[in-house]
Amino acid sequence: MDEDIKIVILAGGLGTRLAEETDVKPKPMVEIGGHPILWHIMHHYAHHGFKKFVVALGYKGEVIKKFVADYCVLNSDMVVDLKTRTVKLDSDTNLDWQIELVDTGLHTETAGRIRRVASRLGNQTFMMTYGDGVSDVNIRDLLAFHRAHGKLATMTAVRPPARFGHLEFDGPRITGFREKAQMDVGWINGGFMVLEPEVIRYIDSDDQKWEREPLERLAADGQLMAYQHDSFWQCMDTLRDKQLLERLWDSGQAPWKTWDRSGVVARGENAEVQAHTA
Repeated sequence: MDEDIKIVILAGGLGTRLAEETDVKPKPMVEIGGHPILWHIMHHYAHHGFKKFVVALGYKGEVIKKFVADYCVLNSDMVVDLKTRTVKLDSDTNLDWQIELVDTGLHTETAGRIRRVASRLGNQTFMMTYGDGVSDVNIRDLLAFHRAHGKLATMTAVRPPARFGHLEFDGPRITGFREKAQMDVGWINGGFMVLEPEVIRYIDSDDQKWEREPLERLAADGQLMAYQHDSFWQCMDTLRDKQLLERLWDSGQAPWKTWDRSGVVARGENAEVQAHTA
């Protein structure tokens, strides 16, 4: 059944460009709207019916373990019976997720982390994404696309938000400044992948980056397909990225909040949202 498909979330990197936050926590635990970005990613998958997660831990993985272990306690009422030394949780959460937290090594590269959790995935299709990016990609449509082409790997291709504008010249004189449209930017790897178990054979060691040799070899073998997603996608590489995501969340118009569409504005109604969608 589709619901048994597991989602691997790579959550072990150092996040050096967000050092203001990642000195004390791993990047997937950096908060947007009071919740770790990991929480946002998992909610997105769960909204589409995929609730089994394998989180590949590395740098400060204990922080993620503590968050998950404490989540039910902190989101529940409690009855503590000191005489019997029992604790009863009275939870009103409707989350029915299964989360496996796997230590994949401090210095293991992205491909190595996938290989290290392979034994937990079973001999079946699985999904993979990074613990620092959000999107409104339709996971069900992505899976259907993957199954239709029959190859080993599908990558969601996205157009990154443009970071800089164009200067317009008349000779050496600047005549204007134009914001660079997202459609002017080429396609890049946006994560949100669907993979067959055979892709593990393309990983040779813990030192390999998934984005290099394994994906390059899959492409050379004709086994890598692109699901082109031209709507919202945003990574959180820098403090500037985090601040953007915070503003979108605080506005009530976070495009990636697919589990509650009531806050999403129509295309063109909000300048900031429009600037970061196609």
